[in-house]
Amino acid sequence: MTPDEAAALIQRVEDEERRLRLPHFDNDDAWLLGTLLVGLARAEEAPVVVDIRRNGQQLFHYALPGSSADNDAWILRKARTVDRYGCSSYLVGLRFAAKGRTFEEDSRLDADTYAAHGGAFPIHVEGVGVVGTVAVSGLPQAEDHRLVVAALERHLDRRLETV
Repeated sequence: MTPDEAAALIQRVEDEERRLRLPHFDNDDAWLLGTLLVGLARAEEAPVVVDIRRNGQQLFHYALPGSSADNDAWILRKARTVDRYGCSSYLVGLRFAAKGRTFEEDSRLDADTYAAHGGAFPIHVEGVGVVGTVAVSGLPQAEDHRLVVAALERHLDRRLETV
């Protein structure tokens, strides 16, 4: 990836994070978002794990056929990265790569605890800040990220339809 392509991708992900903010987020929202995300994954026959957390509490978790316990471990590592940096795990990794560095070597964080690979996205409530994570693991990192973004976009569209 060229520096210009990397900068454009970073800008796109930053724009997604600004755009995909929720007016509120409760347990029912976690269920709605989670089932929506599982439905999208099923439609693609994606062997993924879906996980949603708020303030450290797991509100939704589902493992589709073909996923494994390794995906659960990836979910935790990616979600911890979101919690620490306040942005998507994909964006963290992209920012390190854009500087010619790797997260694993240069973050000084334990690679068994944190992962800057795409798939975990902050649940940002307007006027509050980041309150949790929605995460997917099982596909290549850009695809994990894309699936989460698609679900958040549809979730927000549904909310607008009911207003």
